[in-house]
Amino acid sequence: MKILVAPLNWGLGHASRCVPLVHRFLAEGHEVILGGDGESLTLLRKHFPKLRYVYLAPLNLRYSRGKRQVWAMLRAIPQLIGWAIKDHAILKSVLREEHIDQIVSDNRFGLYVNRRSQTEPPVETVYITHQLHIMLPKGWKWLEPLAARLHARIYTRYNKVWVPDFADPVANLSGELGHPVSLFPSSLSKIEYIGPLSRLTPTDKIADYEVVAVLSGLEPQRTLFEKELLARYQDTAQSVLIVQGLINRPNTRIKRGKITIVPHVDDAELTAALMGAKHIIARSGYSTIMDLNALGLLSPKVRDTHPLIELIPTPGQPEQEYLAARFLEKNAEKC
Repeated sequence: MKILVAPLNWGLGHASRCVPLVHRFLAEGHEVILGGDGESLTLLRKHFPKLRYVYLAPLNLRYSRGKRQVWAMLRAIPQLIGWAIKDHAILKSVLREEHIDQIVSDNRFGLYVNRRSQTEPPVETVYITHQLHIMLPKGWKWLEPLAARLHARIYTRYNKVWVPDFADPVANLSGELGHPVSLFPSSLSKIEYIGPLSRLTPTDKIADYEVVAVLSGLEPQRTLFEKELLARYQDTAQSVLIVQGLINRPNTRIKRGKITIVPHVDDAELTAALMGAKHIIARSGYSTIMDLNALGLLSPKVRDTHPLIELIPTPGQPEQEYLAARFLEKNAEKC
C-alpha cells in the first residue's frame, strides 16, 4: 500500500507519535509519503530522510502571553477553518497526481475524501486523536457537548478513528479525553484503540544530568516556560539539561553555569537523559505522557529509583491541566 502520513503542526507531539507508525508501515512493506508543514514535517523528515514528502497547508497558531487562551483560540477559529479548506484542496491535487491507498491524518481536519470524489480502488482515510472529549476552561464547560459534537462531525468524515491509548476504560493514559462517558452513535463503529504511541524505547545507557527539562508547544508560552526554568536554575549546583524543542535550529549547545541548553536531541540521547535524570520537567501534553510511559517512568513499581516528574500544563490549556492533575493523583495514590 501507499500511505500518506500527515500530522498536525501544533507543537511536536503529533509528529513524534507518528514516528512509530511510519516505522510500522515500513516494516510491513508499505510505501510511505510524509505530509505536513513547519516543524512537525521537519521532525518526520529528520527521522525518515529518504522518504518522499508533500507540503500541506501551513498552520501558524500562537497562544497568548497570559494564563488564559480562550480568546486566542476564538480568534484562531477562522484561521483553522481556512487551513482545513486549503488542506483539503491540496489533498485533491495530490490524489489527482497519484493514487494513495490510505491517508493517516493526525488531527489534520481537511484530509478526508468526499464520497463523490472517491477513486477506484477507494482511498481509506484514518483520523488519529486522543480527544474524543474536548475539554474547555472554567466558565465554558457548558459548551463541551457542542465542542465534542463539532469534533465528531470532523472525524466521522473519515473511515476510521484511531485513538492512541489502551482500550481499557480504567487502565488507560488519556482518561476522559479518549474514553468519554458517551459517544455519538455514528462514531462508535469507527473508533479503534491502537495502544499508546511513542518513538522512545528503554535503554541501559543513561546520561548524568540530574535535572532534564523538555520544552514544547506554541509560542510565546514555550519561550516563557524556558525563561522560568533558566531563572529557577541560574544558581543551581545540579547539572541541568534544557531541551528547547526547536527542531529547525542548528543543534548547538550553550552552557550557562551548570545548565546545558540544546535546541533538540535525537531519540537515543533524549531517552538516555530521561532515564538517568533524578528530576524531569515537561509540559503535560499527551505525547509526553506516552513517552514517559513507554520508558517505564510513570510506573510506581520503581519508586526507589523513580525520578521526580514535574508535569506543568500550558496555562489555559484544559487538556494539559487535566492530564497533569490525573497523573499527580495517580502517583500520590501509589506511593
